[in-house]
Amino acid sequence: MPAASEPSTDPLPAATQHVPAGRSERPWGWFETLAIGEGYLVKRLCILAGRRISLQRHQHRCEHWIIASGHGTVDCEDSSLQASIGDSFTIPIGGLHRATAGSEDLVIIEVQRGELLSEEDIERFDDDFGRVVKSHFNL
Repeated sequence: MPAASEPSTDPLPAATQHVPAGRSERPWGWFETLAIGEGYLVKRLCILAGRRISLQRHQHRCEHWIIASGHGTVDCEDSSLQASIGDSFTIPIGGLHRATAGSEDLVIIEVQRGELLSEEDIERFDDDFGRVVKSHFNL
């Protein structure tokens, strides 16, 4: 039996087992995981000036975005909204969405909630970096 001072070796909950640790570089910038709990995950995303993430949706999670720094636009469903420091946006499960940085880096705090919190729950419909993969969801 481990001593009380030893860290727990329990695995992550099944819903978060495919979440990368540390900073993950992407062609649009980077993201890092800040916190993981039962049914939620918190990330910080940095979208580099003039770049944007893919047009995407998720089948198993909703997201709440808070703009921490920079400015740009957030597209969700049929709306395109200006995004500035302090603004917040709710992305529903299945909501088609994208964020675009303006003339400076756009930093977003993202809170995911749902039954599956994984990078595998991304369906891309348009991507500036050629990462659109057809699936049974977006044929």
